[in-house]
Amino acid sequence: MSRVRWSLRSRRDLLEIGRFISRDDPLAARRWVERLRERARAAAAVPLAGRKTPEFDREDIREVLVRTYRIIYRVREGEIQVLTVLEGRRLLGSEVQGEED
Repeated sequence: MSRVRWSLRSRRDLLEIGRFISRDDPLAARRWVERLRERARAAAAVPLAGRKTPEFDREDIREVLVRTYRIIYRVREGEIQVLTVLEGRRLLGSEVQGEED
């Protein structure tokens, strides 16, 4: 199994998602963020099973879906690096390709 490494941007994304949901239900927010983290861990087990992102034609940038959210990650040797987590209708910007940390 590969390791999951969260970029600074993806950690901020999870915080924002949690804050947004917690306005209505703090417990649901914690559960939702944990669901996203668990899905990333599952993706790390079989990194190439995620689909290539439609915005890029690259084998190393993949995504998995959790309801309306997209978890976008880069496949690396021994790990996946989660680049961003975003609401499914938003398109991934080119600035994510170079995202590090």
